[in-house]
Amino acid sequence: MTKFLDKLFSEGKLKIVEPSEEIRKSYVEKSESNLISSKILLENNRLEESVALTYYSMYNLVLALLFKIGVKCENHSATAVLLKEVFGLENSVLVKAKKERIDKQYYTDFSITKKEVEEGIISAENFNRDLRAFISGLNKQKINDYRNKFKEVLNE
Repeated sequence: MTKFLDKLFSEGKLKIVEPSEEIRKSYVEKSESNLISSKILLENNRLEESVALTYYSMYNLVLALLFKIGVKCENHSATAVLLKEVFGLENSVLVKAKKERIDKQYYTDFSITKKEVEEGIISAENFNRDLRAFISGLNKQKINDYRNKFKEVLNE
């Protein structure tokens, strides 16, 4: 996995930046908007579009976390890896939502039910709630510790 992250780092798609509360807040707002829109789409039977925005609500919150510690990541798979490797957080809900988004966004040979989309939204709400709590618990020391852990993960 390190080679994957190293490659992104060398390409400038993964980099250390100044931590930014402004950018973090912006991604939190995007996340909230994505989830609201996902629910509206669900209510209007736009299921595949709802799936995509449910995923993006989680993805944007992970980007908020990364900017909180000063990491910019432009790769969806890497965000899931960093969530687990740097922060020690479970990423399976995010990985599953990403797979569902890709399946529904790019392919036509799938079936999806309203119940499945509702379950995905509930998973996203739980994931987002837990991640917001995690972010709010970060102080300067923890931010520095996670920045150092990020550097360690790159140099393993």
